[in-house]
Amino acid sequence: MAAGGTMSGISGDAVVSLRDVHKSFGATEVLGGISMDVGRGDVVCIIGPSGSGKSTLLRCINALVPVDRGEIVVAGMTVTSPTLDKLALRRKVGIVFQQYNLFPHKTALQNVMMAPIHVLKRDRREVEELARQLMRKVRLSGKEACYPGELSGGQQQRVAIARSLAMKPEVMMFDEVTAALDPETVKEVLTTIRELAEDGMTCMLVTHEMGFAREIADRVYFTDRGVIVEHGPPKELFGSPRDPRTREFLEHVL
Repeated sequence: MAAGGTMSGISGDAVVSLRDVHKSFGATEVLGGISMDVGRGDVVCIIGPSGSGKSTLLRCINALVPVDRGEIVVAGMTVTSPTLDKLALRRKVGIVFQQYNLFPHKTALQNVMMAPIHVLKRDRREVEELARQLMRKVRLSGKEACYPGELSGGQQQRVAIARSLAMKPEVMMFDEVTAALDPETVKEVLTTIRELAEDGMTCMLVTHEMGFAREIADRVYFTDRGVIVEHGPPKELFGSPRDPRTREFLEHVL
């Protein structure tokens, strides 16, 4: 995609579509006209220097941050509509942050169960069964009764992933989820995300893990100063980047 956010030209079953999305904080333009399509089941990695708008982009998709102009559509819902049902949107889009944001006074299992019970009003027994399945899925069997303070950072992050999955989203977004982790626990979290992708979950990741992006992504987007400078399959973007800004960035991080 060219600087300035030219249409990607992607067709097919797009579950996330952005068209000319702009966002400023005060006088600082953070998103300068972003357009992209994410197909159902796609894994998209967004890379770029700090302050290039990557995290803001995810927050706009989940309506945590309002856009100034442009359109975002997720699973048929117009996120930028003034009549948006945010609760309905958040059933469709899960987001996991760098900070785990777990309730410290609740066990791991209780953390996973809370939103389906209190937000979706689902039956407690059904939710508990689902939560136990999700704890197994993120390889935390036996940790259900542990409190967050008793878990490693990587384990807490996997509980946060299970908690997001408990809402049965159509899209999962990950915002630098390994940035605060010790190196030995990064692999645990990346393995969990890889398995979700292999299961066919639509995933959008903001990440500094270039090796992981190269391995897992269907497409990689390089952003700088609020625009998408370049995008393509990982083999192309990492192997033969076209834009000098992309080449310079990759020379520093690879």
